[in-house]
Amino acid sequence: MTHTTAPTSLTSPTPPAPDDLELFLVTLPGLEEALRDEARALGFRDAAAVPGGVTVRGGWPEVWRANVMLRGASRVLVRIGAFRAFHLAQLDKRARRVDWGAILRPDVPVRVEASCKGSRIYHDRAAAQRIARAIEAGAGAPIGAEAEVVVKARIQGDVCTLSLDTSGEGLHKRGHKEAVGKAPLRETLAALFLRQCGYDGRETVVDSMCGSGTFVIEAAEIAAGLAPGRSRRFAFQHLATFDPAAFAAITVASADADGPAAPRAYGYDRDAGAITMSGENAARAGVEAWTAFAQQTVSDLEPPPGPPGLVIVNPPYGLRIGEKTALKPLYQALGRTLLERFTGWRVGLVTSEAPLARATGLPFGPAGPPVPHGGVRIRLYATGPL
Repeated sequence: MTHTTAPTSLTSPTPPAPDDLELFLVTLPGLEEALRDEARALGFRDAAAVPGGVTVRGGWPEVWRANVMLRGASRVLVRIGAFRAFHLAQLDKRARRVDWGAILRPDVPVRVEASCKGSRIYHDRAAAQRIARAIEAGAGAPIGAEAEVVVKARIQGDVCTLSLDTSGEGLHKRGHKEAVGKAPLRETLAALFLRQCGYDGRETVVDSMCGSGTFVIEAAEIAAGLAPGRSRRFAFQHLATFDPAAFAAITVASADADGPAAPRAYGYDRDAGAITMSGENAARAGVEAWTAFAQQTVSDLEPPPGPPGLVIVNPPYGLRIGEKTALKPLYQALGRTLLERFTGWRVGLVTSEAPLARATGLPFGPAGPPVPHGGVRIRLYATGPL
């Protein structure tokens, strides 16, 4: 974890209090403040944005809740110790002082990942091997290259910080989306972009180029009050600290079986295959009644019944000059359609290309911070009511 600096006098592992753990909620650079706001809204203590994520404090139940309830976090790490180490023998000795048996199970394999930067210990693999030996000695846990439980060691400035990945697979894997199109937007990004647009589940959402339905399904889940991690398993369920009964007591809301009187989130795409994918993904997520999908071009887009809401769209960007030029008429058509027919609606547009955003003619405010995605840096462009 990159967010803490150990005291200069730190010479032995500092065991975390079980009810006052330091959690690091990982997100992509540029989205830290949005994730901090989500963590605060969900009642997490001492939420602070730092490079690459958000720090909060709490006990193991808060670790479980963070994994299950946060829509924007990529994963949840827990700090389990920090100490100074100037050479591998010292690293070995001090790693053995960690109470591994209180955290890890002897019957569950563990994987160790180490990174060294600006330290006299410079060999990542050797550092990982020393920590792995300490884990084997302290917890009796086997070391496995494919283990779901991962201990992360960051050695920087001769300080070794040990963290435990409590998520396992990335939290964008909700467990519902089996069908995806080209360059899909991750659910965690979609959730934070929706938050940055002011969406709270109470208004209608339209995506005119929905692809596999990520924006639409995320919006529907928010409207339905569904926890993003309700359908999947996590690495923390394989730890010695896991209490199945206490975990079961965490309230995970379920959608109203009858659904809303009318869909809350609408997805359109000119590709029939994308519409089929979206509908199947929405059904697996349990939000079929909250969503509506139809094959349609941007120029044919009309606002659904009801008061104005939010149009949010992730159009193709084009990675080559010719592709970007060819996409300009698409962005122009989108802007023209929204300006003519969507009075009172807000618009959020995600793209890597400022000229394409300007081609819409929409009154965007300042662009959001750049966010790495698929080898490019994308930004959210948002308007007030048109």
